[in-house]
Formats: sequence, structure tokens, C-alpha cells
Amino acid sequence: MIVPVILAGGSGTRLWPLSRQSYPKQFLHLVDSQHTMLQLTLKRLENFPKPVLPPIIVCNEDHRFIVAEQLRQIDIKQASIILEPYAKNTAPAITLAALQAQELYPSHNVSLLVLSADHYIADVSVFQHSILLAEQQAQLEQLVVFGVTPIEPHTGYGYIQLGQPITEKSVYKLDKFVEKPDLQTAKHYISSKKYLWNSGMFMFQTSLFLQELQHFQADIYESCLNAWQHKTTDLDFTRIGLQEFKKSPENSIDYAIMEHTNQGIVVCLDAGWNDLGSWSSLWQSNPKNQNQNVIFGDVIAEQSQLNYIYSSSRLVT
Repeated sequence: MIVPVILAGGSGTRLWPLSRQSYPKQFLHLVDSQHTMLQLTLKRLENFPKPVLPPIIVCNEDHRFIVAEQLRQIDIKQASIILEPYAKNTAPAITLAALQAQELYPSHNVSLLVLSADHYIADVSVFQHSILLAEQQAQLEQLVVFGVTPIEPHTGYGYIQLGQPITEKSVYKLDKFVEKPDLQTAKHYISSKKYLWNSGMFMFQTSLFLQELQHFQADIYESCLNAWQHKTTDLDFTRIGLQEFKKSPENSIDYAIMEHTNQGIVVCLDAGWNDLGSWSSLWQSNPKNQNQNVIFGDVIAEQSQLNYIYSSSRLVT
């Protein structure tokens, strides 16, 4: 069984002024006039060929009512909403979700599908197929990272170096993670065909993740476990122990576990992925008119080409 874990704790530092601290991009309509990025992330799992359990959302406490309302709008019930009092990066956030899954399903070692709430994926069917491949590897007690087939030598993404191929041509051993490169290095990565973009999406069994975390990052494990044991529930929200969580180091899952484990697997994803971290990426990911303009809202464009124009409340010409 699959439990989606949605990381929705972004702080709104990119795409300002559209995205801002009080209303970051995961809660905005950036590629769809009907659904926000968070809602699209969840809707990609609709009609999945295997059972998908209610999601676990990890978000900033300030955004709890936004998350609850956006879930209600797409009729998602029984979701778990865990509130982070501090932003501690992805490793502690995923640990809290794993502890929640362990508590909810004590008799099942479920597979956690870790997704970011603000990513764009164009081809949902290809994405779902990649999840099925990842789940097969997760059931074999592997830690899976989704690596995106690069389309250009991008210097804004981290990269994954592929190891030996496994049974499927889309599945490889994880060799190593690589930091964001300079342009020349990125061009080398692309030409070698041995590197993929690091999507920041993962899949693994709850028990294996906690076991590897305890082995490689015992301080994160202990802090999060203590914080979880001091949790309280308030309406639909889970609040964790404030002082206990404060002691947790701030670290990403990449640094905390994936760079150290010998059980890492890469599943290749070629589904039109984009993390929408810049205005140019927003332009690339949206449908364009005959003048290659992307237009949202009440807009009149004359003799204008190659623009991204977003109107939320008034006429823009």
C-alpha cells in the first residue's frame, strides 16, 4: 500500500511577488486555473492502478487552514496534516510523516511516496508508471529517488550519477548525488548520459527509512521521535513537541541518508517535470497563444511576444 507524503512547507521566497511568505507557490494557481499546485500534486494520484491511502501533509503552522481548505475543495478526507513549528529541511519533515504512517498502519509496512507540493508534471500516465517501478524496488527494501531526464544543462538543479542498470532500463543503482554544477560541468553531465536531475521525490518503506535514519543520523531520529511522543491534536492538525523538535539538526534527506546508504536506487522519470522555481520555468510549463505569450486572468496583449502575463485582480494591458 502507498501513502503519499506531501511536503508543503515552502516559504515563498521564489516567484515573488506572486508567491510570498504568507501564500507560497504551492497554494497558487500557477499552471491550472482550477487547481493549485498542492491540489494538482494530489490529483495526479487519482485513478492509480493500486490502492493509495489518505495522504500525509507536512506544512508550516501558519498555512494550516489554507491546506485544510484546499484539501476540502478537492474532496480529500481523512488526510493527516502535520504542522512544523520550524523549517528543518526535508529529513526531519519526512521523519515526522514516517512516524505518523507507522502509527496509522502498525500492521503494514507501507511504502511512502514523498512528493513536493509545488512541482509540475506534464505527463501523469508516465509519472504513475514510474511510481509503479519505484514501488517494486521499495518492496525489495530499496530507497528510491526519482531522477529526471535532463533536457538542458541546467545549473539550478542538483544531479544524480547513475550506477549499474537493474532489471529495467529505467532503474539504476544510485552512484552518488552531485551539487549544482557550473555550466561547463552541466554540459559534460548531459553529454555523458550518466546523470539525471535530482527531483527531490522519493519512495521507500517506512521501516527501512527509519532504520537508515537511525543508523546515519541518530540525532535527527531521536529529536523527531521525542517531538512525536509529545504531540497534540487540534481539530484536523497534529502539533509536535516544540522544544523537542527544536533540537533536531536541519538537513535534507539527500545529505542525511541517500548519500550514505548502499540501498539507493534511481528510477528515471521523463514526464515533463519542472520545479517552477523561476519565471522562465513558469513560461515554459504553461500553454502559450499564437504569439508565444502565457496569459492568466484579465489581460489584453497587443504586438507582444514571448511574455508571461499574470493578472489576479485587475485588467493588465
